[in-house]
Amino acid sequence: MGRSPRKDLLAGLTVAIVALPLALGFGISSGAGAEAGLATAVVAGALAAVFGGSNLQVSGPTGAMTVVLVPIVHRYGSSGVLAVGLLAGVILVALALARAGRWMAYVPVPVVEGFTVGIAAVIGLQQVPGALGVRTPGGDNPAVVAAEAVADFAAHPHMAALALAAGVATVMLLGVRRRPGIPFSLLAVIAATAVAQLAHLPVATIGHLPAGLPAPSLSFLHASAVPALLPSALAVAALAALESLMSATAADAMSVSERHDSDRELFGQGLANLVAPLFGGVAATGAIARTAVNVRSGAASRLSALVHAAVLAVIVFAAAPLVAGIPLAALAGVLIATAVRMVEVGSLRALARTGRGEAAVMLVTAATTLAFDLVTAVVVGLLVSGALALRSVAKAARLEQVPLHADLPPADHHEEEQALLADHIAAYRIDGPLLFAAAHRFLLELTESAEVKVAILRMSRVSAIDASGATVLGDAITKLQRRGTLVLVSGIREEHHRPLDALGILDGLRAEGHVFATTPDAIAYARTHLHGHIGPVGRPSAAVTTAGVSS
Repeated sequence: MGRSPRKDLLAGLTVAIVALPLALGFGISSGAGAEAGLATAVVAGALAAVFGGSNLQVSGPTGAMTVVLVPIVHRYGSSGVLAVGLLAGVILVALALARAGRWMAYVPVPVVEGFTVGIAAVIGLQQVPGALGVRTPGGDNPAVVAAEAVADFAAHPHMAALALAAGVATVMLLGVRRRPGIPFSLLAVIAATAVAQLAHLPVATIGHLPAGLPAPSLSFLHASAVPALLPSALAVAALAALESLMSATAADAMSVSERHDSDRELFGQGLANLVAPLFGGVAATGAIARTAVNVRSGAASRLSALVHAAVLAVIVFAAAPLVAGIPLAALAGVLIATAVRMVEVGSLRALARTGRGEAAVMLVTAATTLAFDLVTAVVVGLLVSGALALRSVAKAARLEQVPLHADLPPADHHEEEQALLADHIAAYRIDGPLLFAAAHRFLLELTESAEVKVAILRMSRVSAIDASGATVLGDAITKLQRRGTLVLVSGIREEHHRPLDALGILDGLRAEGHVFATTPDAIAYARTHLHGHIGPVGRPSAAVTTAGVSS
């Protein structure tokens, strides 16, 4: 942290200015209160900076986590949210010790983009009551809650809150395009607060904030409630792991030489989530927006994230009365603008152009986020992505009948010989993975092939084979043999013997000497076999005398 302290101090101050309205807004939006958002930013931000796996990551309350916490608040109350955060911290530490960080890298891009869009939509819908200045209706579904809020506003319209929210959002969205280095979110909130107080606008404000963090306490945790809270804790931990590692990866991409440690990052986030609830904080994750501001402001080490937490702590202890006068509508405007900025239209268009499958995964994930929750959305997105990937695998596997002349000795390339062999011998080359997704199509194609006396299965280009593919291969061989076709197999790769041998697929062929190392050996054997059934078909190759069983 001593490499570039001046750069880190400036970057930390800049991030704190950006993080203040977000911490307040996400705390209120989660249902735990503005003070919970600030406590999370201070405690979790400092601990994750010290113990996490990224030098440039900034952690705190985020919109994605808010989406998960709102239903928990409705179901279990604020004490339930604190307990869930602590349990999630335990799970994250366990994941770190199990070295599970590397698995988070396998989440497909369409799933990430889809739940980002879904998160943005949910955050925006959650702000509708605050932006309209009406009470927040009960319910877990954000679309239903927003619709009821609009109905309440239509029945008793008052424009003050709506004007403040729209003004703050507009200043942020327009300002960031022209001068991205200026903290327009804080400036807009300060201006909205001043206007509301000078004009005595009838809008709700944050209200009283305690001047400081509460003393550590475990009074919210009851052992009897742990089983009921565990599913919610698993969802919070999964989201915290995913979002934090995504944010750390984004920080690496924006920097020159930084590379985060995934398992250490999980440990740092777990420790942060273990301690933050003791001070009244909610669950925290690495924050992509704040991390990006940190990197772009010239941060060089963890000192910048620590400075960010320290500045917010000073605000908590010294400026609580000033913060208490901020209108809720202004914070709603901040979060609406944040939600809009989360959606990168260019990335979505590029992803949609890559194919209908990727677009479908993105849309399904986003829709599931709105209808259910983020963890369900990620699971559904992974399942759909997996199904589409298997479909692509099935298409990649091909069965092609190939000519024999390429594998015949040069002396046998006269037309009569080739025609006679082609009438009675068929060579089939299997390309690509022979997995369960493609195996049944392979069986259908092979068993519907033309009637021949000898079928040579060339397997040198099979890239992978599983138990299902091996079983289907055995079924195809059996069906061909029942039709009186001699089946020969050539070119089996060393790594494919295990599944075939485990199921005994080639035991019968190997015992009869019908498994060959190369295709020319198999053709030579087939010619000798045909010599005894249809008469001479050319002088047998000398390879016949040496062709044997290859393992």
